[in-house]
Amino acid sequence: MAEIAPRQLILTLYGLYARDEHNWMSVSSVVRLMGDLGVDSAGVRSSISRLKRRGVLLAMKAGSAAGYALSESALEVLREGDVRIFDRRRARASEGFLLVVFSIPESEREKRHILRTTLSGMGFGTAAPGVWVAPGHLRDEVARTLERRGLSPYVDLFSARHEGFSSLCRQVAQWWDLDSINAEYGDFLERFSDAESRWKGSDDGTRTAFEIYVPMLTVWRRLPYLDPGLPPDLLPDGWLGGRAADLFGDLDALLRTPAREHAVTTIRA
Repeated sequence: MAEIAPRQLILTLYGLYARDEHNWMSVSSVVRLMGDLGVDSAGVRSSISRLKRRGVLLAMKAGSAAGYALSESALEVLREGDVRIFDRRRARASEGFLLVVFSIPESEREKRHILRTTLSGMGFGTAAPGVWVAPGHLRDEVARTLERRGLSPYVDLFSARHEGFSSLCRQVAQWWDLDSINAEYGDFLERFSDAESRWKGSDDGTRTAFEIYVPMLTVWRRLPYLDPGLPPDLLPDGWLGGRAADLFGDLDALLRTPAREHAVTTIRA
């Protein structure tokens, strides 16, 4: 089971807590909260520097306290992520598919990598060279993301339906690596299936909730982007996505408030 990178935990902290604290957290509060998650101060400062270089965090002082705020582009990504993570629905067969066809001149070939990374990061599969496919209900989100990243001039979007001749289930299994996605869901279930009992058996409910909730959300927030959200009748037998989503929903309802209490108390101390 892969370790969670400190920078991913920091981004989760900012997404959960900084936005309601005037989009700012002091370095000292981030160090304390990350300490609760088992990350030492050197690792925290190194990860913050990396996020700053990437334009995710902006250095900002509040009085004499040094801290960081999320950049506007990072805030936009997090706002869109809120929908995928907390309010996601599975596609219906009647909605068909969204096709993305792109053509990028050789002089701008670096944009091909950016576009492919963007599409795969939104759950697209590859139907053919230069042709990417996703469930149709993602159209508006995809259009906004491509426009925000300056990629829309290279892309055409099409609504499509599968009319033959091969089995759609067989095609879907070729367009996406569903086995790999299912294994990720299995890892999530293995990692957090005992989270409720760990929390209920703890002596410090708010801190333990925080120690479970932030890593849990950090692991989970990748999954709605890997999983295209296909209709249930196109998913393979033994699909674990439903069980994992139920576990996430249960733990979110159980731990979000006490975890927030611990975080906010630390931030405002």
